[in-house]
Amino acid sequence: MPSPRPRAALPGNGRARRARHTLAAGLTAAALLLTGACSGTAGPRPGTADSPELTDRTPAAAGNLDSFTWSTYAEPTSIDYAHSFDFPPNQILANVCESLLRWNPDLTTSPNLAASYANPTPTTWVYTIRPGVRFHDGTPLTADDVVASLRRNLDPGAASVWASTFRNVTSVDRTGDMEVTVTLARPDSAFNQYLAAGPGTVESAATLAKAGKDYGNPQTGVNCTGPFSFGSWTSGQSLTLKRFDGYWNPELKAKSGEVKFVFLADPTTRVNAFQSGEVDGGWMVPAGAYAQLRSGQAGTLYFGRNTTVADEVVANLKGPLGDARVRKALLMATDRAGIVKAGAGGVGEVAHSLVTDNLWSTAPDTTREAVLKEVPKIPYDPAGAKALAAEAGVSGQEVVLATSAVDSQTTIITQAVAQAATAIGLKPRIETLSAEKYSTLFTDPAAREGIDLFLTFWYTSITDPLDMYGSLQTGNFSNYGGWSDPAFDAAVERAGAAHDPAGHAAANAEAQRIALRELPWLPLYTQPVSVFLGKRITGVQPSIAYLYYPWAAEIGARG
Repeated sequence: MPSPRPRAALPGNGRARRARHTLAAGLTAAALLLTGACSGTAGPRPGTADSPELTDRTPAAAGNLDSFTWSTYAEPTSIDYAHSFDFPPNQILANVCESLLRWNPDLTTSPNLAASYANPTPTTWVYTIRPGVRFHDGTPLTADDVVASLRRNLDPGAASVWASTFRNVTSVDRTGDMEVTVTLARPDSAFNQYLAAGPGTVESAATLAKAGKDYGNPQTGVNCTGPFSFGSWTSGQSLTLKRFDGYWNPELKAKSGEVKFVFLADPTTRVNAFQSGEVDGGWMVPAGAYAQLRSGQAGTLYFGRNTTVADEVVANLKGPLGDARVRKALLMATDRAGIVKAGAGGVGEVAHSLVTDNLWSTAPDTTREAVLKEVPKIPYDPAGAKALAAEAGVSGQEVVLATSAVDSQTTIITQAVAQAATAIGLKPRIETLSAEKYSTLFTDPAAREGIDLFLTFWYTSITDPLDMYGSLQTGNFSNYGGWSDPAFDAAVERAGAAHDPAGHAAANAEAQRIALRELPWLPLYTQPVSVFLGKRITGVQPSIAYLYYPWAAEIGARG
């Protein structure tokens, strides 16, 4: 997410920790266009009719480009890393700002602005900052910049969407000329992983101090260390990045002199722009256009790794959905296979969990196999669902489904869930919101008043189920319905404290068992990341990591 988020997620993606995944979630309604996650292993798999072959990397670029254009479904409200947890800002920011670690397209993590790191005690992380790195204004990266950037997530005044990631942090200190030490109140197995995503972003301390509350807006932009620098931002139209010739990493030096992001909210307009060549490419291709773009001559449609699940978030536990039997009944009555076929272009799989299978890749083999095998497969059974709902005595009660008319996929999903509600005896009412108002469902509790369900495409920012399940802990920002289960919370705490793979996976598995029994969110389906490349360009690595990895730097001229 995101991430209706993340996540943060159009229908948002998200997370709290993020509150973190706040916006994430956020992900805005547009997120709905978002593609889902691919289940299975972390690597590519053979294609089938419903699950196309995943591409690790598109053909290598044959040369450099002066520029290329890229579409996003919405304009960012900000490119401030502390406020970015949605698809539009993150896919831009990933090419401009960098984190201490890097989340790679194969969903592994590696050093980045931190040349190395150590965990000398269970509650201490020490980062050695890479020498020779410069910000876009030419000033050198120092430990002080890292300290200022990380501490900003601890400042309530900054209202960082990643604040929850830092919930266990007691201090961030410079402990050497190029060394930063983070001290935790208790062991947190996920903290270091998150420093490969938004929480680990490093900005110039001087820029943060000078820009203040204007940081990240169209006039100020950002001043980071990535392969592209902020160029210009024309509100309502486009945002341009310029190649940074002083970039420290020769392997990721930008092949294009500039990249222009154009904001195209209408999915038909985006597809037409692909076909005409007006726009060279874009992530999150409208699912209704898959067949059209595959058969056309304007370019190539690719699919890649994902960690996203399309879910219906239960936002009101005081109404009929407060009964777990009713939540299960609604899921049983929802034709999820039909949604994949009609709404996701036939590309995807019914989701039986809130996380994709590839998030378990670091678990011991026997544990991973057992966890995946035990996931309950709730069948499509309208008759059984109706009987289950009848036991709960909710017949005739109203449920409100929030949606946003961002594309046909969103409409199809919402209608299918409404039909399921009718099938079990409820009275569904669909409330259509603007993309902007939909996004506030992920950030403002008041916006969720009177809403029972809303859609999210929730991606994770690390390769770990804890990213999702931690979002549902009691009191977490992205626990939008206020669901609470002491046993679940305890399992999440154990997962957070366990660094050994076996113990960590076992605790995550217990959290998953409870979540899939109680269903605070209803998993619908997953589908791979989608990206379209026009005939001029190539080189990208299709993966959900595009939200944090400098993917645009690898795009060059097609041979």
